[in-house]
Amino acid sequence: MQTTQRWDTTALRMGAMVSLVFAIPFSIGASWAASRDATSLAVWLVLGAVGGFTLGAGCAAWVQRLDLPLSHGLVTATGTYSATQAVFILVQVVTGGTVNWFGAFFNLSVVAGVGLIGGWIGRRLRSKGFIPSFERSSK
Repeated sequence: MQTTQRWDTTALRMGAMVSLVFAIPFSIGASWAASRDATSLAVWLVLGAVGGFTLGAGCAAWVQRLDLPLSHGLVTATGTYSATQAVFILVQVVTGGTVNWFGAFFNLSVVAGVGLIGGWIGRRLRSKGFIPSFERSSK
């Protein structure tokens, strides 16, 4: 009986780390700016966070070796967002703050969309012959 592997966990971890490094600081900054009525700054920081999730999803899609770039991009972006959003919500609940549930789920749909875009970018990179350096050196 042959089993096929569905997820390249190394690729998911690498993409999640990229998302955490690039998207989460922008998300925290956007939340801070919004709480101080700096709306235009908050919008730019949200766009930075979206770019970070796209970058992380693209990274996971690019380095995965199972020929499932869209799945890896989507799971990386939504998984990273969901995990960090759960922490943010927990902090809000513990400190007595209010939780904007609509905003959390709306942002999840945006992150899912950019996860697919990142997956497409990773797939395009591979199809154009751009291969991660660790994969080139193992050939």
